[in-house]
Amino acid sequence: MEPERRALYVRIPLPAAEKLDRAAFEMQVPKQDLVAGLLFEHLPGAGSRRVVVESMDDTMTVGQHSFVPADAPDVLTPAEAAELLRIDEETVVAMADRGELPARKLGDEWRLTRSAVLRWLEEA
Repeated sequence: MEPERRALYVRIPLPAAEKLDRAAFEMQVPKQDLVAGLLFEHLPGAGSRRVVVESMDDTMTVGQHSFVPADAPDVLTPAEAAELLRIDEETVVAMADRGELPARKLGDEWRLTRSAVLRWLEEA
């Protein structure tokens, strides 16, 4: 079964993008799998989890990096609220339409606050 994926768009310098393209081609691995493998898991045949970063002065640095998750947003989209509640986004929208879930419509889009959703969940 294919693992669930979430889109992540980043802007990287052109030389780095070219190196990523070349590495993915040489390893015959999709770029997204290559990046995910470098960050979170071992790639087949990749050996250790070291990541080599080239600096501007053309020296090489070998090391580790830890990732700290970003703070959760206070204002949620229906998709984010669905993830928080572990239900389908369509269910969140339907409940908001019926007034069952604390939400506010901004234009054509629903928005929810994390605190109101959690408070509603505790009281439900």
